[in-house]
Amino acid sequence: MGPLPRTLELFYDVLSPYSWLAFEVLCRYKNIWNVSLQLRPTLIAGIMKDSGNQPPALLPRKALYVKNDVRLLGQHLQVPIRLPKDFFFVIFEKGSLTAMRFLTVVKLEHPELLEKVSRELWMRIWSRDEDITEPQSILAAAEKAGMSTGQARELLERVSTPQVKNQLKETTEAACKYGAFGLPVTVAHLDDETYMLFGSDRMELLAHLLGEKWMGPVPPAVIARL
Repeated sequence: MGPLPRTLELFYDVLSPYSWLAFEVLCRYKNIWNVSLQLRPTLIAGIMKDSGNQPPALLPRKALYVKNDVRLLGQHLQVPIRLPKDFFFVIFEKGSLTAMRFLTVVKLEHPELLEKVSRELWMRIWSRDEDITEPQSILAAAEKAGMSTGQARELLERVSTPQVKNQLKETTEAACKYGAFGLPVTVAHLDDETYMLFGSDRMELLAHLLGEKWMGPVPPAVIARL
């Protein structure tokens, strides 16, 4: 019997394209490295407010850099990212509150579907330039991920309940306590040490901390399944 898996927590918001990049890489490695990956739906707006940080897109030079950076990283990591046409409206006007509450309910009631539903929401906003705020759009993402219409509707009806609101708030506060100032945040629990890594570009460092081998963003085991 080998050593017990180390716990990794991934705090993410589907409004963050960098969160999608980190999510896909960690999902590819979760069965290769000796880890237990815990997905933690989080509200990026709460992280920014608590830390006093500002979205990079508010600075014109950073906004231009992010657009090019995300496109190139998507190619490198083989994640089909395409920025929405009205980037600022999607990010600053629509937001992701309902979507992240929905993912919170999914985690509570159907955690086995959380990975797939999260991916479908990212696909809608960051690949197909589709809405993630309207109920029908969220339902469509859930159904495409394998959830029945009845299940999806039942969960959507619960997004405004105190339980769900409090759970999303508590998860966001947990990320803040780890020191988060943006998303994604990966928290590695190793023996008596806890490491908080920010961004999607810390995977080689994470492999080093875990004592695991980094084989690039698409490891051979994943390539063999493609």
